[in-house]
Amino acid sequence: MPESSASVRDPFRRRGVLFVLSSPSGAGKSTIARKLLAAEPGLEMSVSATTRAMRPGEVDGKDYHFVDIERFRHMANNGEFLEWAHVFGHRYGTPHEPVDRALEQGRDVLFDIDWQGAQQLFQQAGGDVVRVFILPPGLDELRRRLIARGTDSMDVINARMERAAAEIGHWDGYDYVLVNDDVEHCFNCVQTILRAERLKRSRQQGLIGFIRSMVKER
Repeated sequence: MPESSASVRDPFRRRGVLFVLSSPSGAGKSTIARKLLAAEPGLEMSVSATTRAMRPGEVDGKDYHFVDIERFRHMANNGEFLEWAHVFGHRYGTPHEPVDRALEQGRDVLFDIDWQGAQQLFQQAGGDVVRVFILPPGLDELRRRLIARGTDSMDVINARMERAAAEIGHWDGYDYVLVNDDVEHCFNCVQTILRAERLKRSRQQGLIGFIRSMVKER
């Protein structure tokens, strides 16, 4: 019986990718993340634990794992997080177990985290991590986008601009840096990076055995 097309395309098992998207608020990261999740089978969003209150429409376990401060501290002290940080007065952290399980099963996990989280994740997971930083075309354009959203006061926008300047200063801690001056082009670049990283030799877990079996056939 002839081999299926799936087995010919993927003769050995692949380890998953931890795919990080970071950017200043307003640079378009969330839009690109949504498009990537819709376009790429096998990619899932990391679900963080947080101490902030649940917002209308959010679902525990889907949007976030909502926990109180004591539970969060217990998880952090027990080493249950790949990374965690204080962000705008609340704590957010990425639980180890579901991410480890996804990696082993060849599923890819998308992270929407800042440079500190990306650094912690890389320290914990090393070669499994791919870090992409998305820049706005300029700070004036970033301010214009934040104002156009109409969701924040000028005080909040000014605080976001200050944070943006600090975040941009860490661009060199990423594997890829893109400028989002056209969302479709930027999305296509991000998608290309993900697809290329999936094909890396280091992620092909059965490659050595596959090559050895070919050599024995000679």
